[in-house]
Amino acid sequence: MASDAGRDDFIIAIRSAFLKKGTRQKFSLFTLLIISLLVLSLEYFKTGPVNVFRSFTKDLIFKGSYFISEPFVYIKKNYYNLVEHLNMYDEYTELKKKDYDLTNLIYENNFYKSENKRLKILIDEKNTLSNEYLLSKVLLDQQSPYLKSAIINKGFKHGIKLGVAVKENSYFVGKIINVNFLTSRILLVSDLNSKIPVIIEPSGANAILSGQGHNDYAVLEYLPKLKKIKKGDIVYTSGVDNIIPQAIPIGKVIEKEENFFVEFFVDINQIKYVNINK
Repeated sequence: MASDAGRDDFIIAIRSAFLKKGTRQKFSLFTLLIISLLVLSLEYFKTGPVNVFRSFTKDLIFKGSYFISEPFVYIKKNYYNLVEHLNMYDEYTELKKKDYDLTNLIYENNFYKSENKRLKILIDEKNTLSNEYLLSKVLLDQQSPYLKSAIINKGFKHGIKLGVAVKENSYFVGKIINVNFLTSRILLVSDLNSKIPVIIEPSGANAILSGQGHNDYAVLEYLPKLKKIKKGDIVYTSGVDNIIPQAIPIGKVIEKEENFFVEFFVDINQIKYVNINK
């Protein structure tokens, strides 16, 4: 019994020694050192429960790192996708604008090509017209508020034919509606009964030029809706009636009260001599 009591006293003495402050610090450092050595030594065990524990720990760390980093990767990826989308939208807007400008240029280029083609046709047709004219003198003007006609000193004796065009210089002023032996009658373009098929350039629109009994202008009728007519366009004879030649200039387009008229190149009141194409 005495020995047991002595052993207990020894154990109590050792505990007291370890519980002292300095001893506790040394014990803590010693414990950490031992744990570190144990953790490092685990890497050398390739088999057994230690190896399974090490593999499980590594998988846990790797999987945990993956799941922890996944939200950050997702946010980063979508951020760059958003930036790329915004850049693509800006590029799309710019390309759409360029495409729109290119389309306008294509339409404009096609328009000028068509205009050039029509003008070439008009020039060629104008050059193929006969250069032989009969110069005739106006003998008498028969005018009223609505009827505009003139008598000239040439008839079928001189080769005048019914329906041919009459010009002053190069401009259309009317057509022959009556032929006698030595004289003929001209229906002027300003006469109320005058209906001349015309073409309007550069749009290429076809219409009918109807006299209004006014010496300065006539009205355009039967204009197409899809063709754009504007002030200043030039009006020529179209020749669709197969009587009056094509491409004889008549006047230019003017607009009055939302209607289109043609202002003549010729002063009808001042006609003294006319050319009649043979």
